[in-house]
Amino acid sequence: MKLYRQAGNIKAGLFLGAVLLIVGLFVYNQNIIKKLRDENRETVSRDAKRFAKGISEAEGDELDFFFREIIQPISFPIIIADKEGNPQQWRNLPNNDNLSVDNVQEHLKEMAEENDPIPLILSYEEKGITKDLELGFIYFGDSTLISRLRVLPYIEIGMVTVFVLLGFIGFQAIRKNEKRHIWVGTARETAHQLGTPVSSLMGWLDRLVDHPEESAKLAEEMSKDVNRLQRISDRFARMGSRPKLERIEVQQLLEETADYFRDRLPSNKSVTLDVSDAGDAAILGTPTLISWALENLVKNAIDSLDMRDGKVSLSATQEDSQVVFVIADNGKGIRRRDWKNVFRPGYSTKEHGWGLGLSLTRRIIEEFQNGAIRVLNSEVGVGATFEIRIPAA
Repeated sequence: MKLYRQAGNIKAGLFLGAVLLIVGLFVYNQNIIKKLRDENRETVSRDAKRFAKGISEAEGDELDFFFREIIQPISFPIIIADKEGNPQQWRNLPNNDNLSVDNVQEHLKEMAEENDPIPLILSYEEKGITKDLELGFIYFGDSTLISRLRVLPYIEIGMVTVFVLLGFIGFQAIRKNEKRHIWVGTARETAHQLGTPVSSLMGWLDRLVDHPEESAKLAEEMSKDVNRLQRISDRFARMGSRPKLERIEVQQLLEETADYFRDRLPSNKSVTLDVSDAGDAAILGTPTLISWALENLVKNAIDSLDMRDGKVSLSATQEDSQVVFVIADNGKGIRRRDWKNVFRPGYSTKEHGWGLGLSLTRRIIEEFQNGAIRVLNSEVGVGATFEIRIPAA
C-alpha cells in the first residue's frame, strides 16, 4: 500500500511541477513583453515630443522630415495619423510598400488594441497662456521579437505537456516492467527455494519404499527437509509484514549458511567456501530473513565462479554500533557502472536469471533489518565483494 501511495505522490508531484513550471514561464514571459512594450512606448513618446517641438503643423515637409529622420530608424510597426485617425505615414508594416490606405487603416485598428496611441501635442503660448494643440496620433505595434514572445508560452506549454506525458508513460512502463519481473521472479524464486527440499523428500520416499528397515534414519533426514520447507514458508510470510527483531549470533549464522552450501556445491567446479571468525559479534535481526539474504549473496557468488579453483569467503566484524558482513568471491565480477543496477528488479547478468535475488536481498537488509547493502568492490574477471551493515545487538 505504501508503494502505491508513493507512486501516486510521484505522479501528483510531476503534475504539480509541470503546472508550476508553465505558470512560472507564462508570468515571466508576460513580464518581458510588458517591459518591451513600455520601452517601445517610451521611445515613441520621446520622439513625439521632439516632433511637436520642431513643427507647428502636422503636414507637409515637416512631417516628412520627422518621419525620415526619426521614425525610420524605429524597428517596430508605426503609423502616424491625423486627428481624425487617417493614416499619413507608416513604417515596418507587413508588405509595407504595397499597402493601400484602407489596408493601413486595418493595421491601425489592430495597433490601437495592442497599445494605446500616443497623441502628438504641440504646446504654444498665446497672450501669456500656454495652450496645447492636438496635431494627430502615433500608433505603434509590437515588434517581431514581442510577437514571437507572445507565441513562446504556448510552445513552452506544449513542450512541457509532451515532456510530462512522456514522463507518465515512461514511469508506467517502468513500473509495469518491474512488476512483471517481480511476479515472474517471485514465482521462480519460490520454485527454486522449494525445489531442493521437495526433490530430497521424493528421494527419501523412494528410498523408504525400497528399504523400510531404514525408516528411522530416513525419518530424520525427511524431518530436516520438512523443517527446510517450513523455513521457506516462514520467509515468504515475513516478507509481507514487519518482522520482529531478535538477537542473532553472527558466527553461528555464517557457519549455518556455509554448511548449507557445502553440501550443494557444483560438482563441475572446485569451490572453497571459507568462513572467518566473527568473535562474539551479534546483530538485531530476523533469522529466517537474514539467512535468506546471505544465501542469495553466496549463491550468486558461487554462480559467478568460472575458474577451476573458485573461492567464496564470508566474514563479519563489529565496528562501533554496527556489524559489517563481507561476502567476496574471485568470479566474473561486476562492471563499475552496474554496481547499483544489480539491485534493481529485473536486472541480471545471468543468461537465465530474472534479477530478483539481489532485489529481495536489498529489501530484506534495508527495509526489514534496518541495515544497508552495497557493492564494496568489484572488477571484471577478478571478482566481487558485497558489504552488509546491520545494527549490532
